[in-house]
Amino acid sequence: EMEKMKGVEAVTPVISEYLVLGIGKTVAQVDVLGIRPEVLEKFNYEVAEGRLLNKSDKLAILFGNQVPNWFYNPRQANSYGPQKAVDVVTDKIVLTGDPEYGQPPRSTGTSDSQKVEYKEYTVKGVGLLANPDDESAYSAYMNIDELKKIREEIRKARKEPVQRSQQGQYPQAMIYVEKIEDVQDISKALRDKGYQTFSANDWLESMKQTARMIQGILGGIGCISLFVAALGITNTMIMSIYERTREIGIMKVIGANLTDIRRMFLVEAGMIGGIGGAIGILFSFLLSFVMNTFLGAIIGAGLGITDGSGTATVSIIPWWVAAAALLFAVFIGVAAGYYPAKRAMNLSALESLRNE
Repeated sequence: EMEKMKGVEAVTPVISEYLVLGIGKTVAQVDVLGIRPEVLEKFNYEVAEGRLLNKSDKLAILFGNQVPNWFYNPRQANSYGPQKAVDVVTDKIVLTGDPEYGQPPRSTGTSDSQKVEYKEYTVKGVGLLANPDDESAYSAYMNIDELKKIREEIRKARKEPVQRSQQGQYPQAMIYVEKIEDVQDISKALRDKGYQTFSANDWLESMKQTARMIQGILGGIGCISLFVAALGITNTMIMSIYERTREIGIMKVIGANLTDIRRMFLVEAGMIGGIGGAIGILFSFLLSFVMNTFLGAIIGAGLGITDGSGTATVSIIPWWVAAAALLFAVFIGVAAGYYPAKRAMNLSALESLRNE
């Protein structure tokens, strides 16, 4: 039903099982997701090493980018903390539901008759996903049919009842939408059918609302600053006219064109706006650099969103924004200087020459 929705490119049901993986003397507890292997390419997953899962893969695992860093040797005293990444593209991986696998022996007070005998599977790591920041980086992936069999055998080993009524039901599904513009409509359609949905678009909309509120506040402050700056340019140009009244009169007497006089003052006003705009842009780039250098490390560590160097990019100023800001500053200067320039153009030559 979901596959037939307009705009849906691919769908897969998803099951999840928390399993233990062993490579050599190292182990890791990993959330293994069972999906349809054929949808991985449609979901735009890319590998940094190896390949994606195939439909014919049985006991094969595709690893998220961060999972190789989780393997540790439980028999070493300093095994906790940051670990060296393990090569997971290998056919010598042990998979089991036993949480004690690879751990040093310890007394649990459980008799042999009560001990759960977990089956151990030899699986093959076929690939490592490329994106270190995506949510896919923190899971491993298997063919959903194979993971179903493993999950049933684990439940049998634990003597947990398997409810037949739940067979064919899935806790979640992943849907890939071809165009981001269709995500909101498809999410609404699914919610109308009684499903709970989540997409990056929901987070994006929330961020947009927050950004619009911040932009509104900063825009209001900017408008007030712009108005004050425009008044300052106008006042500066009017004072300049008062100080250069005699000079204006001489220009008129020797035959200067009135439009040239106006243009001269407009150019001066535009230069004031342009120089102020250039100083503001340089200050903005400096502030952006400081934010990315110092705040980026803090925010990157808090959110886990990094560019590979341990920091997140907090501030981005595209070149066209800087160019537009400079042109806008010049425009504001010219607009603010228009009235003083017109006033200079309309001054009487005789009155100007008589002025001291």
